[in-house]
Amino acid sequence: MPDATPSFDADIRPLFREKDRDSMIRMFDLWSADDVRAHAESIHAAVSRGSMPCDGPWSEADTALLRRWIDGGSPA
Repeated sequence: MPDATPSFDADIRPLFREKDRDSMIRMFDLWSADDVRAHAESIHAAVSRGSMPCDGPWSEADTALLRRWIDGGSPA
């Protein structure tokens, strides 16, 4: 269901590659629902402007998926 609220484990966590996690681990863990939830707005802002990840922007669909997860209460 495209309108269903995405979950972290099934939908959001897979968006972050190992090299993305390695790049950000000093600040927060992109594979941790709690860490991503705590930094969700800044992560969304970075992917929206194309500054994260550093090797190329996310697709509009992936950025919108992250927004839906945030707006849906950020479930694990």
